[in-house]
Amino acid sequence: MFTAYVIVTVLAAAANVYAAVVDLRRADWILANMTRYGVPHSWLFPLGVLKAVGAVGLLVGIVVPAIGVAASLGLVLYFVGAIATVVRGHAYAHLGYPLPFLLLAAGSLGLGLAAT
Repeated sequence: MFTAYVIVTVLAAAANVYAAVVDLRRADWILANMTRYGVPHSWLFPLGVLKAVGAVGLLVGIVVPAIGVAASLGLVLYFVGAIATVVRGHAYAHLGYPLPFLLLAAGSLGLGLAAT
């Protein structure tokens, strides 16, 4: 069980590092999506930082389980909010972007709780 937890957690952390970098670099396609969803561009930096902090928390959580649970729960809540934002913006075709991140975070949470 612990091996599965580590694999899913490392994948979730890598995905969130990628997402954070894209946000912090303010990629054109991210700016276009934020406009489409009605999210101010000024939110990109804090949202990117949240993803980066979540990724670090996931990795630290491999050694300190309570931090991993907190980080994965935070990322689950973050991506539930992201899905709600996409739905609110009527961009249903874009649900494929936050959904894998949500599933990875939820997998890390579930496996982390099971492994402790």
